[in-house]
Amino acid sequence: MRPGSALVTLWAAVLCAGAAGWLMYGRDAVLRRARMVLVGSRRPATVWEWGPGMWRGPVACGQALLAPLRERLGWRLGRELLCLPAGLLLALLAHSVLPALAGAVAVPLVGRQLRERARRMAVARRVTAVGTLCGTVAGDLRAGSPPHTALAGAIEDDGWPDAPELVDTARLLLAAARFGGDVPEALRAAARQEGAEGLAAVAACWQVAVDGGAGLAAGLDRIAAALRAERDQRDDLRAQLAGPRSTALMLALLPLFGVVLGAGLGADPVGTLLGTPTGLACLLAGGLLEWAGLAWTGRIVRSAEESW
Repeated sequence: MRPGSALVTLWAAVLCAGAAGWLMYGRDAVLRRARMVLVGSRRPATVWEWGPGMWRGPVACGQALLAPLRERLGWRLGRELLCLPAGLLLALLAHSVLPALAGAVAVPLVGRQLRERARRMAVARRVTAVGTLCGTVAGDLRAGSPPHTALAGAIEDDGWPDAPELVDTARLLLAAARFGGDVPEALRAAARQEGAEGLAAVAACWQVAVDGGAGLAAGLDRIAAALRAERDQRDDLRAQLAGPRSTALMLALLPLFGVVLGAGLGADPVGTLLGTPTGLACLLAGGLLEWAGLAWTGRIVRSAEESW
């Protein structure tokens, strides 16, 4: 198949898929959802407004158009969708369908990496939030507040109900603190979330303070200090691992620099890699070696983080 006919076939497939999605999910529902996102409030909103937030309208419209697909298929699509237009652009420039296929294959892989990164960031925020909560509750207890009032006030003051990774925990603890529930049990239940394990120690201190009359503020201060020390050690480890990660990324990008350099010297490396059997074999072997190197480096870094 000629490159031109392959690209025509690809664009026809994309248009057919878009038309099918349009018919499947309903034109009126999609337009109504996009109109609600773009207009929102009572005052009319412009789709394009020059300034720092000029991309909010188009991004919100795109999210509204993809919302029915996420609701029906259970997908959580985000920035990984940028691989599709990038692959199509490279396909047009290289006159080959392979970059478009590679962009489609990269969507779930990039999405998994982004979700893993978001999970790690959420865990780190939970650890920091638990340490801050312990310090805030200890300060309120020393100021004379009852334990239940201090816990509920600290959760609200630290912004737990507004944080997506803490909202469920905040509801559980606020219900127990405000309505006379079993606070230690609620703390143990909340400690099952990754990154919130420090709440189990808070539950133990709370139960000892209630049953035996021990000082709760002193125990919370020790928990907060331990969590701060753990966070500092984790940050130091990440700083030490930043060098190997940067080196691995730079080495992984070197083949791309070689392709750009070859094109600048007058050669046609893209056409050779995508248009000849030898080039395709070299591209496949190089891609497998790149993946193996990145996977090996990532495993070494993860083992170092897990062993800490």
